[in-house]
Amino acid sequence: MAIRSVNPATGAVVRAFEPLDAAQIEERLSRASATFATYRRTTFAQRAEWLRRAADLLDAELHDIAVTMTTEMGKTLRSAEAEAAKCAKGMRFYAEHAEGFLADEPLSDPGVVGAKRAFGRYQPLGVVLAVMPWNFPLWQVVRFAAPALMAGNVGLLKHASNVPQCALYLEDLFLRAGFPAGAFQTLLIGAGQVEGVLRDPRVAAATVTGSEPAGQSVASICGHEIKKTVLELGGSDAFVVMPSADVERAASVAVTARCQNNGQSCIAAKRFIVHEDVYDQFAQLFVDGMRALKVGDPMDPGTDVGPLATEGGRQDIEELLADAVKHGASVLCGGTAPAGPGWFFPPTVVGDITPDMRLHLEEAFGPLATIYRVPDLDTAVEIANATTFGLGSNAWTTDPAEQERFITDLDAGAVFINGMVTSHPELPFGGVRRSGYGRELSAVGIREFCNLKTVWAA
Repeated sequence: MAIRSVNPATGAVVRAFEPLDAAQIEERLSRASATFATYRRTTFAQRAEWLRRAADLLDAELHDIAVTMTTEMGKTLRSAEAEAAKCAKGMRFYAEHAEGFLADEPLSDPGVVGAKRAFGRYQPLGVVLAVMPWNFPLWQVVRFAAPALMAGNVGLLKHASNVPQCALYLEDLFLRAGFPAGAFQTLLIGAGQVEGVLRDPRVAAATVTGSEPAGQSVASICGHEIKKTVLELGGSDAFVVMPSADVERAASVAVTARCQNNGQSCIAAKRFIVHEDVYDQFAQLFVDGMRALKVGDPMDPGTDVGPLATEGGRQDIEELLADAVKHGASVLCGGTAPAGPGWFFPPTVVGDITPDMRLHLEEAFGPLATIYRVPDLDTAVEIANATTFGLGSNAWTTDPAEQERFITDLDAGAVFINGMVTSHPELPFGGVRRSGYGRELSAVGIREFCNLKTVWAA
């Protein structure tokens, strides 16, 4: 079956590619393995030079690759350009800091273990397979590739099948920047071909960003093969608003937090949990803000929300909404897909949510928000944690005691106080529970695919 690039704004096929056959996969695996043998011995300075060159090329080509992203998965051109710029920043971050992050860690008093010297040394694992999603087709990859390459690993990319042009661009980018030909390669393969790559003994580890089924499959295979994995499997982030909050600011940020990337972000706020003292004010401002967003051509600079990336994604949103309405939910705005081509769906807010609705537990991957009225902090925390996910969370309060309570009790990989959850190269990124395990970014992220070797010398 061909791997196709389909424009979600029109439904038209842009390009199609045949998946790699067994011989082509073997060629790339052999190249990756051979490259690692020599690449691991390159210096941090050399890797940093190549990575900075990749960042420079990306900056120079920012608009063109942004057009490709928008054409393949429907994000607005403005957000695509911002994503490309963030990738260049992430590359420069690791080019600058990798050597320090992976410096030897000496024991302050080696004599306590009977040694003259004792330290930990970080060394690369080898060939790492990255299984990546379409929603941030460059950033999701770069936040793996930049630290992995700087650590001395080599990468294989199995990207989502609807963004093949972005996947091929990344391979070409690293090659033009000077990295050896086998240091980073794209595998245009279908989901059914992934298992064979994972089980190949030349592949040392894997990282997955995507759906729960994808994570379960990769983790199961790697568990059997005893290979390291890092999983980031989405979330249903809570956005809690307490009476002391700046409600106008919270409502304004809430609109962005829900509809960023056309609502297709694992760290998008999805469940808005509002104290009854400020519920009416917040709900009105939030609904007004969602209604004011312009839905349309993602290439148009004035567009706020483009189409969903796939037809199936829009169907999923419509089914979640229909189930909620069937069980008594009220639609406060939006809710009906426009007629015409493309997979558009309007920003939608749904109230009167009850536990028997799928929307109460399942992740809505699109511009569909649920809003809850709560009487107190305890109930807010309870509802915030009433999900199988645990990726990010937002809490809006100026009360120090409430802030500490949210920091301590929200069961998530990140808690943002009076701000929107986002990822930064400087901060660890990842989740708990069914949002996955392991961390990307920061010093922690670059160490995930390293062997921390204990060295003891008498």
